[in-house]
Amino acid sequence: MTPGVKAREDGAVSEDELAGQIVRLLDIRLLDPLEVLLEGDDAVDALRSLVQGRARRWAATLTGDDERAAVMTAARLIATLHPGDRPFDPPAEWWATPLGRAVARQAGHPGAESVSYATAGAMLGITRQGVHDLVKRGRLPRHPNGGVPSAAIRDRLRGDAPRGGHHD
Repeated sequence: MTPGVKAREDGAVSEDELAGQIVRLLDIRLLDPLEVLLEGDDAVDALRSLVQGRARRWAATLTGDDERAAVMTAARLIATLHPGDRPFDPPAEWWATPLGRAVARQAGHPGAESVSYATAGAMLGITRQGVHDLVKRGRLPRHPNGGVPSAAIRDRLRGDAPRGGHHD
């Protein structure tokens, strides 16, 4: 878990935490390098202000009820923040961040139909063994190709999946 960030049991995060992380990531990955390249041009300050305002809107969309808009926003942010020729495959700790929790809750794993038990555990905030136990008890389906379907993780985080008693 990111220091100072507390995820809720259902995987949701606050809009403020999410907007803050988006602003920090865009500053580090886009605006700081642009500021260096443009030698401190005032236009970068204007972009920082714009990003702060937009980050609040993106966070509201990512935590809102419009699934399609949330998935599209997640896709745009991931494509911008994690460009590359390979499929998006973040490290396990990324799923504990506000953006990781929001993406897992709205889209599951955007780059994979199924994920390993270790990745499923990171997305759910439990251990690999915890995922194994959920699969064994029929609380999470096993994907035919191995692992767990990404959509099943998303559904569980949203509360759409069948849940057992208080021991889950």
